[in-house]
Amino acid sequence: MNIAFLGAGSMAGVMATTLQPLKGVTCYAVAARDGARAQVFADKYGFVKAYGSYNDMLEDPNVELVYISTPHSHHYEHIRLCLNHGKHVLCEKAFTANAKQAEEVLRMAESRGLLLAEAMWIRYMPMAAKIAEVVNSGIIGRPTSLSANLGYPLEHCERLVKPSLCGGALLDLGVYVLNFAAMIFGYDIESLAANCVRYHSGVDAQETIMLTYRDGRMATLYATMLAQTDRRGIINGTNGYIEIDNINNFEAMRVYNLERRVVAEYAAPTQVTGYEYEIQSAMKAIEEGQIECPEMTHSDTLFMMQLMDNIRAAWKLKFPYEVERVDEDPEEDPVVTARKEAERKRAEEAKAAAEEAMKQTEEAVKRAEEKKAETEAAKEEAQKVLDSPTDPDDFEEAAPAKEPEAAEPSEPAKNV
Repeated sequence: MNIAFLGAGSMAGVMATTLQPLKGVTCYAVAARDGARAQVFADKYGFVKAYGSYNDMLEDPNVELVYISTPHSHHYEHIRLCLNHGKHVLCEKAFTANAKQAEEVLRMAESRGLLLAEAMWIRYMPMAAKIAEVVNSGIIGRPTSLSANLGYPLEHCERLVKPSLCGGALLDLGVYVLNFAAMIFGYDIESLAANCVRYHSGVDAQETIMLTYRDGRMATLYATMLAQTDRRGIINGTNGYIEIDNINNFEAMRVYNLERRVVAEYAAPTQVTGYEYEIQSAMKAIEEGQIECPEMTHSDTLFMMQLMDNIRAAWKLKFPYEVERVDEDPEEDPVVTARKEAERKRAEEAKAAAEEAMKQTEEAVKRAEEKKAETEAAKEEAQKVLDSPTDPDDFEEAAPAKEPEAAEPSEPAKNV
């Protein structure tokens, strides 16, 4: 399959290294805003073509799957560009800046029958399935809580500290601890509490996030771009706990019993870099005519984006350009038109449901008032009876009790 890279940064270099030994993969094209930079990248990693324009690369009919590794702030724009050229897309995390953008491009891909997947690499790793298998085996009993952390000193990275690039720890690092929690405990979240420390540029520098699930389980998460952390994940259960080394690239898993003794150990399989699994999954999905990868579905991506939106809302943190961006003539865009129509229908259904609920409430109130009136009338009638004067003729006096009749005296005994 001919794979093209949109972006030629350091992340693209890691992915290019990953593709070298993979079967069925051709490093076909790379595009960067600077043509010379694209050519240097192509020469270094053995790409067939180099382009100084994203648009020019996407017009190449031989491009089959595009891997996007530009900053978060540009994902929405670049995904749309690829889809409008009829290309399948694997886009780096964080998928977009917010859930609104994510929903639009996902619907856009669905309407065109094109694969669009988020490259959240830990979801695709074999160890992800193994962790789920061990947790579900019951070896630690009933899981009740988990914790996870991820941190690196990244203040020197421009894309982390600039608000205009959707910087901050959440979209770059927090997204991993949130995905880890979702992989283990799912999405039935009842409440969240989150605090962050701001960087001087205004982005979130480090944060703690507490998720409480409807069944009582809890997840305690921490992410920072200010310091190195141990990157450890812990899953606690009624009969023991599981310790996972490096939630950002699973290395090993150990199971402990109630005596804190290791009862099982698992090591991650040998890998190229760990990024090969997402590429292989995307290729397989395309070959099977699918528009999403089972390891990271559209609903998975949308949920995670909405969750991060909710967390940022709790911090009152917005990116500078969080506005909807569409084509010059949005009415000609069938995806936007369809979304607006769906929103209109949902609004109408909500209005109708509210009116029906109001009608039922009014009827219930009316019935209650009628019942109350009937009760009051009955009380008044009863009171009238109680208050009316008593007619002595209505009652008969009780006959006096008869005194017992005196016994007749007996005749005196005769002397014999």
